[in-house]
Amino acid sequence: MASTGTASELRRTLGVGDAVVIGLGSMVGAGIFAALGPAARAAGSGLLIGLAVAAVVAYCNAMASARLAALYPASGGTYVYGRERLGPFWGYLAGWSFVVGKTASCAAMALTVGAYVWPGQAHAVAVAAVVALTAVNYGGVQKSAWVTRVIVAVVLAVLASVVVVCLGSGASDAGRLDVGTSGGVGGVLQAAGLLFFAFAGYARIATLGEEVRDPARTIPRAIPLALGIALAVYVCVAVAVLSVLGAGGLGGAGAPLADAVRAAGVPGLVAVVRVGAAVAALGSLLALILGVSRTTLAMARDRHLPGALSAVHQRYGVPHRAELAVGAVVAALAATVDVRGAIGFSSFGVLAYYAVANASAWTLSSAKRARLLPAMGLLGCVVLAFSLPAVSVVVGAGVLTLGVGVYGVRRRVAAR
Repeated sequence: MASTGTASELRRTLGVGDAVVIGLGSMVGAGIFAALGPAARAAGSGLLIGLAVAAVVAYCNAMASARLAALYPASGGTYVYGRERLGPFWGYLAGWSFVVGKTASCAAMALTVGAYVWPGQAHAVAVAAVVALTAVNYGGVQKSAWVTRVIVAVVLAVLASVVVVCLGSGASDAGRLDVGTSGGVGGVLQAAGLLFFAFAGYARIATLGEEVRDPARTIPRAIPLALGIALAVYVCVAVAVLSVLGAGGLGGAGAPLADAVRAAGVPGLVAVVRVGAAVAALGSLLALILGVSRTTLAMARDRHLPGALSAVHQRYGVPHRAELAVGAVVAALAATVDVRGAIGFSSFGVLAYYAVANASAWTLSSAKRARLLPAMGLLGCVVLAFSLPAVSVVVGAGVLTLGVGVYGVRRRVAAR
């Protein structure tokens, strides 16, 4: 039996290619199969504008994360950056936002797998998926990167098929791509906030900062590269689907990509799209568990979470207790609760997380030019967070307030 220990250092085994693949596995996932419909309902003909706004905010966040990750190449991402640049409270708030929001996202992705694979037993399939992927992560981050590479290849192939079929069909009409603002400015911003959910995966690269080789070179290259590839894929898919369904049809679609290929006259591809959606959700779930467990590790090291969760497996070089704890919580949620409606809350938490990242990056230089992108990113995060549906804003703000309360109680107890 392999021995386990409490060594504090993770192994640096990931190169640029591995980091990009993990980022793509997080971004080019189930979001693109599901987020276009709600975003189209909010923005109407302004969907592509909303996608552009989400991409600009994501780019600002990515640049802030890349600069900070190169300077602080440790597991935890913005939890570490906020702690080092702004103080312990802000680091804690970022970590709390990430762990809580992304744990809900994990359960949502697991249930998405269940809904596509076996709708009648969605919860059982979701739990099985969580257990299986937790085991993959437990075996080492290199295995996770290999599995993610396979998943990304499958998903990109499916999305490419959707684009070719839609744009090559007689049902495609360029007139449906007319950009307008039928949903109003508020609708465009809400769509951007919902679509931002699909861009947020590049944070996984930063949270793995302690496991990449030459982080000062690898992370700044991997983050914008992964984001650029994901954006190109999203634009192609959005244009192709819009050209067939139009903004109104897309907004009313329950499974936008499947409905688009059916409308394009190729119903045989619907089953392939369903399989692609399930595989994409598995890729997102794999990367999400990976990222949440690393932030849990970082917070446990600082005793914001139980110190036992900071243990690192001597053989596999992974935070095995944190991974098992995250897997157990996600499995429990997937077995008992339908959290797909929590995507808005997850977006609120992630935007709060990146707001701290941008504020941290703003402190790196006093030069106005260097502070421009972090300032734009911070403003964008705040605007998009409060443009989300009211329920998401209220629940998100309530959970952040709870986190602040927990932090205050802990500080009082420690001071005694």
